[in-house]
Amino acid sequence: MKTTILLSFILFTISSFGQSDTTKNEEQIKTGFSFGALPVVAYDTDIGFKYGALTNIYYFGDGSSYPKYMHSLYLEWSRTTKGSGINQMIYDSEYLIPKTRITLEAGYFTEKALGFYGFNGYNSVFFPDFENDQSTDYLTRMYYKHERKQLRLKADFQRFIWKKNLRALFGFAHYNTTISRVDIDNLNKGKEEGDLLPDTTTLYDNYVDWGIIKEDEKNGGQTNMFKMGFVYDSRDQEGNPMKGIWSEALILYAPSFTGKESSYMKLALTHRQYFTLRKKVLNLAYRISYQPKIAGDIPFYMLPFVYDSKQNRDGLGGAKTLRGILRNRIAGNDLLFANIELRWKFYRGIIKKQNIYLAINSFVDAGMVTKPYKFEQSNIPNDELTNTVTESENIHGSYGAGLNIVMNHNFIVSINYGRALNKQDGKDGLYIGLNFLF
Repeated sequence: MKTTILLSFILFTISSFGQSDTTKNEEQIKTGFSFGALPVVAYDTDIGFKYGALTNIYYFGDGSSYPKYMHSLYLEWSRTTKGSGINQMIYDSEYLIPKTRITLEAGYFTEKALGFYGFNGYNSVFFPDFENDQSTDYLTRMYYKHERKQLRLKADFQRFIWKKNLRALFGFAHYNTTISRVDIDNLNKGKEEGDLLPDTTTLYDNYVDWGIIKEDEKNGGQTNMFKMGFVYDSRDQEGNPMKGIWSEALILYAPSFTGKESSYMKLALTHRQYFTLRKKVLNLAYRISYQPKIAGDIPFYMLPFVYDSKQNRDGLGGAKTLRGILRNRIAGNDLLFANIELRWKFYRGIIKKQNIYLAINSFVDAGMVTKPYKFEQSNIPNDELTNTVTESENIHGSYGAGLNIVMNHNFIVSINYGRALNKQDGKDGLYIGLNFLF
């Protein structure tokens, strides 16, 4: 049986090279550098032992901007013993270029067993027993998986055009994506005879054989994406706003540079709003995003992505969109999703000269495909049709709660547990990482 076991919980290393200019009993104004680190330690039966670390380094200067940082550098390095890995750097600052916010990202991601559940949400039927080695319907634990390697480079520039609330955004991103079937031989190395993965046909293999995935897309490709739009931001702080609005309207255009890929254009409309229910203690936050395709044809390997002015993320399902729902479960041309979250700070204090608070959150997440991704169905065998595209798309929902450990308002360790409302979306998920969802 596939299991994922966390071998260590959270340990959060707090260090600061800056000084304090307030009294011991008051929140301390941070200056200079501050950083926190989180170990990445986990085990998965199939992809092996995962190890590494992530850290976020902040620079507050003379403290006049606190709790807003002047510069932020996020670094993550992790590996699994079977070849998966994350190498990522994100730099963010409003002070490097006058009157301009700059966000730079460079990352290389290798995923030996990335979830692939077909297209258009419930329209692609999910059979958990195909991956359940205790079931008589078992095929392989890799049935809903494929391998993906991706190089991602991004540069976004937000120019202040009205005070610091309204900004014009211009950006460019490069994706180099390689797709292949799961390397069963590699994943079987070191396994006992009874735990070997069957090397059988997967959903990805079927989609290629049936022509659902186009021949010139099956192994991935390069995507160069231009981004432009407007961002309105009146949040009182960024880590966990108590009030304000953060809204954006973005157009993303991916022209065909190599002749292999089709050009396409998407729109990303996202609105977030924050309300104080009890001063400094209790707040309510919600996010709603609509991301339709407005022209062209999106390659299948670029469908499971959602976009915003901060960071491009995987598609609907998983830690960053719909917690408790299978990662990338929902992929289609037009996507709609929403989150609502109640956040309660139940402890505040100063520990080793760091401003610390603890918060719990409860949430409801929901999303769906509003316009399907069209694909060729004529080659699907009749005996497979009911296993592939028979359900009607509807709202995918989940709910859950979390604990957040926050240092100096910006370094936030979040532990969230979510449960899916429909078995077609999986069962549940536990996520440990940095920052509130939005």
